[in-house]
Amino acid sequence: MDTALLTAALAKRKLPAFRERQILHAARREFAASWDEVTTLPKALRVELAEEVPFSTVTVEHEERSKDGSIKLRLATHDGFPLEAVLMRFDQPHARGTDKKLSRYTACLSSQSGCALACTFCATGSMGLGRNLTEFEILDQFLELAQRRIGTGDGRIDNVVMMGMGEPFHNYDNVMAAIKNLNSPDGPGLAARRIAISTVGWVPGIEKLADEPIQVKLALSLHAPNDQVRGSIMPVNRKFPLDRVLKACRTYRTKTGRRIFIEYLMLEGVNDQPEHAKELAHLLGPDNGFHVNLIAYNPTGTDYIGSSDEVVRHFAAILERKGVSASYRISRARDISGACGQLAAPVAAAKRKAREAKIARMAERDAEAKATGHAERLETPTEGERFEADLEARAAEAASV
Repeated sequence: MDTALLTAALAKRKLPAFRERQILHAARREFAASWDEVTTLPKALRVELAEEVPFSTVTVEHEERSKDGSIKLRLATHDGFPLEAVLMRFDQPHARGTDKKLSRYTACLSSQSGCALACTFCATGSMGLGRNLTEFEILDQFLELAQRRIGTGDGRIDNVVMMGMGEPFHNYDNVMAAIKNLNSPDGPGLAARRIAISTVGWVPGIEKLADEPIQVKLALSLHAPNDQVRGSIMPVNRKFPLDRVLKACRTYRTKTGRRIFIEYLMLEGVNDQPEHAKELAHLLGPDNGFHVNLIAYNPTGTDYIGSSDEVVRHFAAILERKGVSASYRISRARDISGACGQLAAPVAAAKRKAREAKIARMAERDAEAKATGHAERLETPTEGERFEADLEARAAEAASV
């Protein structure tokens, strides 16, 4: 829910402040799915607000359930930009003294519709960039997943990872605002250390996160032990080579004292040989605050092939012998294309619609300015146009790397 719209709607009716608290408590703490479920409000007020304030800033267009219990949502913003979010279920050993199987749930959220960075192994990278998501569009992904979690339990989601569509540090302010809402006691109240931000190595974002007071985790999508291999699969490496990325990570480690998680996708014949493992161990150094998550490659329509389990185990063993902690991360929701690297949706139609809407707005404003004699308005971009120009600049910068 967009709180700016909500605040304006309540102010127009001169309603007391506690009404907004009631509404947000119902949406963010009780995981209400619609205005009808906000039963602390009079029915007449609910009907009025429903006409002015959408209960969610995203609309669920399709829902899929994996055989492993995970859920993937295909969503759309109010202006038609697609995104996806996944609720991953991980089963744990039985509780001591019982036959009950324990499960934990992790929400994988998107920060952008699409992505400009074009990593060659990632389906999202093939979409191009649609636009940044607002803080409420990010938060509402979590709330949509929590509502479905209620159907299987108490609504609890244990962890959040910003590892869906997009590069979170290209949308830094909105991502951090959403995280602070997730962490707030007036919201879901998720502990900061249960929230992780994954980046391809966008150095300005790593440097900025190092100075944030909130204790979220940092994950780095590394995927190669040297610039030659990394540059061949991740174009961003041309802008931020490994030495700059690792320098920023070590500064982050020094400032925060927090461990950094290295994401390493295992690609057969590309980055999975014993010499790659030794090179990676040398790059990271022993006991230096890094933990390597080795990740199975999930099919995305490319020519890549995932490494065999035997190769992954051998790779991990080399890292461990060199003093670098490592683990093999199990993929979830793979059968519904909801695993790491598989999220994708067409953005071309939404981008075309947004451009047409922008042209129409500008034409309408120009006509108004000419009619009223305020020609100077033709030279002054609106806040929305400045925002769109910033997005276009980011996309162009990312595309040039």
